[in-house]
Amino acid sequence: MKKSGAWLVRYALEQIGVRHTFGIPGVHNTEIYDELNNSEIIQPILVTHECGGAFMADAVSRTSDSIGCLIVVPAAGITHAASGIAEAFLDGIPMLVISGGVRTDGMAYQLHDMDQHGLMAPITKATYKIERQDQIIDTIYRAYELAIGGEPGPVFIEVPVNISLFRDEVGEILPYHAKNTMEEFSPIGGRELLRKAAIKLSEAANPGIFVGWGAVDATAETKAIAEWLAAPVSTTLQGLSAFPTKHPLHTGMGFGPAAVSAARNAFKQCDCLLAVGTRFSEIPTGSFGCEVPKNLIHIDINPAVFDANYPTAVAIQGDAKIVLAELYNELCQIMPSPRDSNILQQKIASDKADYKNEWLVHNVRDKVNPARLFHQLDKKVGDDVIIVADDGNHTFLTAELMPITKPRYYISPTDFNCMGYCVPAVIGAQLANPQALVCGIVGDGAFLMTCMELITAVSMNMAPILFVFSDGELSQISQTQALPYNRKTCTVLGPLRAEGIAMATGAEFLYMADNRQIDAVLDNALQLATGDKPVIVDVNVDYSKQTQFTKGIVGTNLKRFSLSDKARFIGRAVKRKVIG
Repeated sequence: MKKSGAWLVRYALEQIGVRHTFGIPGVHNTEIYDELNNSEIIQPILVTHECGGAFMADAVSRTSDSIGCLIVVPAAGITHAASGIAEAFLDGIPMLVISGGVRTDGMAYQLHDMDQHGLMAPITKATYKIERQDQIIDTIYRAYELAIGGEPGPVFIEVPVNISLFRDEVGEILPYHAKNTMEEFSPIGGRELLRKAAIKLSEAANPGIFVGWGAVDATAETKAIAEWLAAPVSTTLQGLSAFPTKHPLHTGMGFGPAAVSAARNAFKQCDCLLAVGTRFSEIPTGSFGCEVPKNLIHIDINPAVFDANYPTAVAIQGDAKIVLAELYNELCQIMPSPRDSNILQQKIASDKADYKNEWLVHNVRDKVNPARLFHQLDKKVGDDVIIVADDGNHTFLTAELMPITKPRYYISPTDFNCMGYCVPAVIGAQLANPQALVCGIVGDGAFLMTCMELITAVSMNMAPILFVFSDGELSQISQTQALPYNRKTCTVLGPLRAEGIAMATGAEFLYMADNRQIDAVLDNALQLATGDKPVIVDVNVDYSKQTQFTKGIVGTNLKRFSLSDKARFIGRAVKRKVIG
């Protein structure tokens, strides 16, 4: 049987459950796009920029059971998409990246001729180059299994244009059959390690639990262990949705100096920490400011994370959902009944209320208090909203002030930390969850990077809401510049009229000037979100109060300075303050 490479690409993607592809057609992939147009399963999405397409694919993978898929041109398409691919790689998000390639039967110095595999190797789990049509289906199946297996991540496949255009003998075409991976992801080390972990947790006076994105599908198991042990639960930034904010044992993001008081107090005397699906990377540890007890039980599917930043007492490699279920069974055998957590719950609730009230009373005339905005948004939408945050000051405001109650209902860029993520990721999340309300929280600087991707949302008749926190600055950095430098270098933006962007893209537009308008503007935005156009809400945000995260990391990093460097920085700041 003879088939073109493009037909084989479409068939394989349909078989593995791809429902949308993202990218821009060009001379090296037009045949693939023509085949995708014939598909009754896959909808190819035209984006305005391949980086936006990568963020959309990332959001599909984070918020659904389908894998995000890019179909891009070689060279420029790949370099444009590289930031989004790298974000997925560092955050452990599965993605298929399929690029056209120059002819393998042609001359040298072709258009878009470059070593794409050298570029992709550091930011993907693997790269493949197709040499014959009969390799395509098996390669895509293998790439898919690699992308979703172990610690997930992107995989790159190059399909040269002559392979996609022309037909050749391919032999038998086989449908995809998913492998049973339960045995692969069961705990390595077995009962002995589980028993050891359970004993340490049962003997601890103040056990604590720290969960990341790797535990996002193990919420029920985490709850069961937390309630049995009467243990407080903290999350990473990426793992905010791994444990519901409104659970009485939830304390917040992190547990060190950069965490809110509920987490700092609950983990102050922690003598045994159960960490699940986290790498103890820079953001969740508050610039590595956390103190981790010597009894650290670390569960992760990737053994490379063990002992990387903090030494483990017990390291268990395996899938979080499987390992936690077995660990819970061990605990129940050792501890015949659950511990009483009433006092701990009351303290957590009190600390949370105090922190929220501290924000609610901090009002600046003619500005919008972000805590009041999040409070009212939560009252109006409750648990039924997917929150997509970008990178910036608003990210940590969201983490500290906006309740997240369902798994995979919060996503944001984390370890690669890309600005510009929110607008396209909102579109990807909405495509993957057409019945859900999707709201983006984005600073004005990050919004400027990818705001024209709203044209894609308009063309798809989608109606997510984007809250643009406007203060005219790159505030996360400008706030950290203020004290040591007493100046803001390259962090003050040019004038932005977001209403003009709404007009240019066809989106709806609302302006929220101050606290008095919060209710009315939210009601209007939610009503517009029942229509078929995205909604931009330009929020005149008050950033004058710092998040605990910002204060915490500044303090942590300052402690690392030598006395002479502290004196130099403080002296320079004072001098600039005096002379203006």
